[in-house]
Parts: sequence; structure tokens; C-alpha cells
Amino acid sequence: MGPVAIKMYDKFNLVLRIETTVNNVSFFRQYRRVNHRDGSTSMKWAPMKKTLYSLAPLQEALLSANHRYLKFISEIQTPEVGVEKLHRLAETRVENQHRYKGFNLFAEEDIFLFRSLLRGEFFIRGFTSKDLRQQLSHKNSGQITRLLKRLRVHGLIKKVGRHYRYYLTDFGRQVIAMALKLREIVVIPELAQA
Repeated sequence: MGPVAIKMYDKFNLVLRIETTVNNVSFFRQYRRVNHRDGSTSMKWAPMKKTLYSLAPLQEALLSANHRYLKFISEIQTPEVGVEKLHRLAETRVENQHRYKGFNLFAEEDIFLFRSLLRGEFFIRGFTSKDLRQQLSHKNSGQITRLLKRLRVHGLIKKVGRHYRYYLTDFGRQVIAMALKLREIVVIPELAQA
């Protein structure tokens, strides 16, 4: 996934070990002192530098990536999400007098969106509107903004702080893994045999 990789090991056929490695630490951002060309300095979010001072923030970022990935793979084997969660996903929701339609687990457009959200780098670093627009090139900026709102209203993604960066929620990871598993492992093979 670019300069970042997630490695998985099966230790002694007993323990799954996950490591996140990075070749270019500027992939991550940290809140640090930035020196400007005019000689002034300010504290702001900027790409990490490859120095000893970046080790602690880098460790925190990589550990967070490990935890998010472990949460993701733990959802893959979940056998059921329950009727209440299915209704939460599929039914139209209303927020501030705006209607946001639910998601159809068999609609090609929604499945393509779910596959796009499962990109590995999105689990490590999160994603922005621009990242999603690159994946869904057939949609314009307004459609992507409404899609992000729709995902948030249904509880599939969450916004990080005051940044315009999003991550899948636990519910989002569970639903997307289940939808793709149901489609690829159960429905399509059964229809192919019929």
C-alpha cells in the first residue's frame, strides 16, 4: 500500500502476528513545529520527518493501524449481524429533514462502493473526499459529499476530529465484510450452479 505495508505471520500455528512497516514516514502526519522560509515557526499538522523525535508519534500511528486492521479481519468471520443491524443499514434514514436511502447488499453500485472502502491504505490512514472521488471517478464532488453524508448517517464511517478524514466504524467494517462475503462466497457460486 505505497510506502506502508502490513505483514502477517502465523507464529507456531498458534498466534497471528501483525506488523505495520513503513519506508517513507512522510506518509503519516504529526502535529509538530514547522520552520517556514521567512524564519518563523508555527505548530501545525505536517508530514513526519525521519528523525528520532518522530519515533513516538510514528509508533502510535503504526500501532493504531495494527489495531484497525485487527478489528477489520476479526469481522470477516462474523456469522451474523442481526435483524436490527440489517434494518439500520437498509432502511431510509432522515436527518435534518433530508432523506438518505439505505444500502442494498446486492446492488452493483453499493458493492463497488464497499470494495472501494476496503482498500488497505484507507484502514491505515483513513480516506478523504478526494480519495473516494479517485475511486469513484464516475461521480462528481457534490455526489461524493452526499455519499459521505449518507455513509455517516447510516453509521458506516466516522469523521476524525476536525479533519476531513474518515474511517470505517466497527459497524461499517462488519457490514462491508459480511456483504462481500455473502455475495462472493454464497450467492454467486449458488447462482452459477443453478
